[in-house]
Amino acid sequence: MFGPSVSLVDSLLFRHALAAWGRAAERAEDLDLAGLRPLRARAAALRLRLDRVIHAADRRLARPPAGTGGARRPLGCDWDWRPAMFCGPLDPPGVAAPVSGTAFTAEARVFHDCPHAELGLRRITGPAAPHGLCIEVFRFAGSFLSLAIDLPQAAADGLGRRHLIRLDSVIETERPLPIFARLNICHGPDFAQLVRAIPPDGPATVVEFDLALTGIDARGVGRMWLDLIFEAPQMNRITLGDMVLSRRPRAEP
Repeated sequence: MFGPSVSLVDSLLFRHALAAWGRAAERAEDLDLAGLRPLRARAAALRLRLDRVIHAADRRLARPPAGTGGARRPLGCDWDWRPAMFCGPLDPPGVAAPVSGTAFTAEARVFHDCPHAELGLRRITGPAAPHGLCIEVFRFAGSFLSLAIDLPQAAADGLGRRHLIRLDSVIETERPLPIFARLNICHGPDFAQLVRAIPPDGPATVVEFDLALTGIDARGVGRMWLDLIFEAPQMNRITLGDMVLSRRPRAEP
């Protein structure tokens, strides 16, 4: 029904469906509960499919076309990935006073050591990606705030010590504060961590993790995740405008 060209029949069907849902929206305010429940169920099923289309389109459209400026896939990389929170809207669009471990997307959680954290996370329009994340911190008695982002299985497939993992990020802060990126790799019964400081001369920065410094075995790499750690974040606004992870094999003579 939807492809490079839309036929007249498809166009008419779309207009008919759009009009039907417009009428349903108007009726929903006064519809009896017996009729409202199945209507809501149909709307929820439709929204699920529409959200999948929009999310996939936003993720692909976030890449700059060939021959244009903007962040490009690094030369020689065999995998790259932008987390979902930079590709589509958050649902809900914000989180207020989250307890440590609160998930705000399927792949991202917020952690902190503050018993009464006065902070909020909300979706924004990204400067480099379709969407971004704004973290506003007020009173904060803890020592750290972090975002944990699970990497997809494709990041671990075939991963070895010959690889470099690269993190391109766009991060702006209202006041300077130390920011660290920590790559965590589970391989068999063992666990490896690599930590890099995010340069303060941003907002666009690049850091790399050299896996030659780990003892990982490509046959046993399992779960991987990235921690973004913000030290002493009180009374600050942190804006994550974009983040792309990629990997490439080290050049060998």
